[in-house]
Amino acid sequence: MTLFFYTLIAIITFFAFLHAWASKEFNISRTVVINRPKDEVFNYVRQLKNEHTWMPWFVQDFEGVLKYKGEDGKLDALLYWKGHKLFKEGTQKIIKIHQGKIIETRFLIVSPMKTVVLDYKGLKEMDENKTKMVWGVKGGLAFPFSVIALLHPIEKAYGNDLEAGLKNLKNLMEVKNQYREPSVYR
Repeated sequence: MTLFFYTLIAIITFFAFLHAWASKEFNISRTVVINRPKDEVFNYVRQLKNEHTWMPWFVQDFEGVLKYKGEDGKLDALLYWKGHKLFKEGTQKIIKIHQGKIIETRFLIVSPMKTVVLDYKGLKEMDENKTKMVWGVKGGLAFPFSVIALLHPIEKAYGNDLEAGLKNLKNLMEVKNQYREPSVYR
């Protein structure tokens, strides 16, 4: 029985050491150039109702309910979801907007474990029909996620999702505007 307790204390000490050594915060981002005007891209990405068309978390793994509160695309607008395969239930709220430049939202994931993540999108006009967009997420890593991140880095885990989402957005924005209504023939 004594050996069992010493082993248990050793395991707990080992994980406590890993947690103390591991990073407790993350901040990852990706960038894309979209061949559309900045205002058009900004007005699309600030709308919470549009996120299910390009964000990989909604495109791939969502089979539930989406509810909206407030004026979409404005400060304090809120998205509630329930039924995601990984992030079961939560909210996303617009907490900061600088028109045409920056939008920040706060994700509050309540199930399976309470987590808060900041999502940010920054846009810069490269020329009148070309926009550079940075999309990123940042947050904290509580135990046991800080230890898990040592084996499976957050950069690797979510970096690919950010790249996929930006690729979806780029394709959506560029293709969406190629097929305009035909002009009236004279």
